[in-house]
Amino acid sequence: MAKTPVPEAVPCSVTKATELKKELQRLVMAILEEEDCGLEVADEAMRVLSAMRVLKFKKTSDSLKVVDERTRIPEEFRCPISKELMVDPVVLATGQTYDRPFIQRWLNEGKRTCPQTKQVLAHTILTPNQLVREMISQWCKEHQIELPKCVPTLDEEVVTKADRGHLKSLLQKMSSSLSDQKDAAKELRLLTKTIPSFRALFSDSPNAIPQLLNPLSSGSVNAHPDLQEDVITTILNLSIYDSNKRLVAEYPAAIPLLIESLKFGTIETRSNAAAALFSLSALDSNKLSIGKSGALKPLIDLLDEGHPLAMKDAASAIFNLCIEVENRSRVVWDGAVSVILKKVIDNVLVDELLSILAMLASHHRAVEELCELDAVPALLRIIRESASERNKENCVAILHTICTNDHTKWRELREDEKANGTISRVAETGTSRAKRKASSILERLNRSSSHTH
Repeated sequence: MAKTPVPEAVPCSVTKATELKKELQRLVMAILEEEDCGLEVADEAMRVLSAMRVLKFKKTSDSLKVVDERTRIPEEFRCPISKELMVDPVVLATGQTYDRPFIQRWLNEGKRTCPQTKQVLAHTILTPNQLVREMISQWCKEHQIELPKCVPTLDEEVVTKADRGHLKSLLQKMSSSLSDQKDAAKELRLLTKTIPSFRALFSDSPNAIPQLLNPLSSGSVNAHPDLQEDVITTILNLSIYDSNKRLVAEYPAAIPLLIESLKFGTIETRSNAAAALFSLSALDSNKLSIGKSGALKPLIDLLDEGHPLAMKDAASAIFNLCIEVENRSRVVWDGAVSVILKKVIDNVLVDELLSILAMLASHHRAVEELCELDAVPALLRIIRESASERNKENCVAILHTICTNDHTKWRELREDEKANGTISRVAETGTSRAKRKASSILERLNRSSSHTH
């Protein structure tokens, strides 16, 4: 009998894995050692981790594929859930045998019945089926097949034929009757939240996003608020998976539907639309396209409304989008400065909003507005009262920009310095960046004072 060759590790895969490890090590060191390390470094580290995960799974799945395609697997050796050769067979309370990762996932979803018999389980203990394990091992030896030592358990990359079939069925219902759409949307929302593999499945199908959004693309986005909420929340869940970020953003109707959902629907819909835009904007290419699509003004309006459930998601999305310089101009002209300053003065989301304001302060119109809105006293007060070194740093950075661009504020800063020594304390005890900014402000004030005398 001809031997089935054992699959070998592909050299280029080994090289790729080594390169990814080195790149990840470099990025982690940058995050740990550089004080002003930007979010883009963290995003890049997440991208490298994702690539390593995909590479690891591909190696495992390729081995299983060789078993499946070259040899007819006895039916009793296949897991009833995955339909694949079992690697770690275990016995359920009903006496049925399953591969451990797949039945474990079934139980983790809160299901307490046997997938085959539908009986309610007396307990959820999984007992190793040593007899079946030995039979599979013997069968593999006879067919010169080397199984992987383990299958990824409960990981994003565990995808079964049953998953694909179920997803296809649910997406088909999204083009059916209204009741079918609502049932399918509710289930997709739950599955994409609790089972990472369902998020991964969407990246394998170019038509999945259009099918999912079909109920909202008829021009009546908010006609059925419950359906809208489930679909938008599903988009949020999908956007967590890296490969879906580009897939969603590049579908022409997706971003406009998210923007429309920022304006209409339940507060949870609006909040989740903002969170989805935040997640999608982790990709630099998406930041610009989202900004150009007109998402910033509705996000600012959502922040301004002040609903506790939605404000943080809106602020996070605005921050991420403003990392792209071109979006800073848009957000300033859309009225962000006055909204953010008011929230900061009211002690709302101070950490997040000061970070945005520090970025926007590089724009000339933002500085003009800060001066018109009398921001200097508020920023000085935060420096004196805040326990956060990052907040103090952002306040000093904003004051430095104001001081550089508007000499009329020097007198106000000088008087505070005499009364409270606010800037001097930061120059002595702040972060390295805060010290530099504070020292520069003091130098300007001293120089202007000597010129006056």
